[in-house]
Amino acid sequence: MQREIPYVDARPAWCPRELVVAIARDSDGKCNPIALGFVMSTSIQPPMLAVSIVPTHHTAGAIRHSREFVVALPSEDQADETMLYGTKSGRDCDKLVLANANTQPASRIDCVLLADAAANFECRLVGEMETGDHVIFVGEVVAAHVHEEPLSRLYIVGPGHKLGGVRIKE
Repeated sequence: MQREIPYVDARPAWCPRELVVAIARDSDGKCNPIALGFVMSTSIQPPMLAVSIVPTHHTAGAIRHSREFVVALPSEDQADETMLYGTKSGRDCDKLVLANANTQPASRIDCVLLADAAANFECRLVGEMETGDHVIFVGEVVAAHVHEEPLSRLYIVGPGHKLGGVRIKE
């Protein structure tokens, strides 16, 4: 039997849930990552992904400026850098430098990939929509990359931004 409770109290029931890093080049030419828990695949043909970001966050402006972004699926080993991406502002620092992130150039857009991530998806912005206190950015996937080795993905596994890895068994 279900009982009604406030939405905020029910949020822990969503765990584990997706965690991604979105990256976009800002107007100063700096690639800025942000950790996000709001992401989804929206289409298979053509392939499209959507991320939801607070509109005042630096990365939202970078996506609007560059009209493209990367969605990286961080590996379990990237927990500390992913937490940094979600707690620091790109207005105040270069988060990729601060995290000592291992990056490589994207192949189809003007951005970088997280080389140690489980996967990266290069996206070109096709639309955006305001939804309450966030903006959904939808991008068409123009290139996809996976790590050479199978890696455990990083997820939000509990309240208070508790992070942990999940490996798919084959």
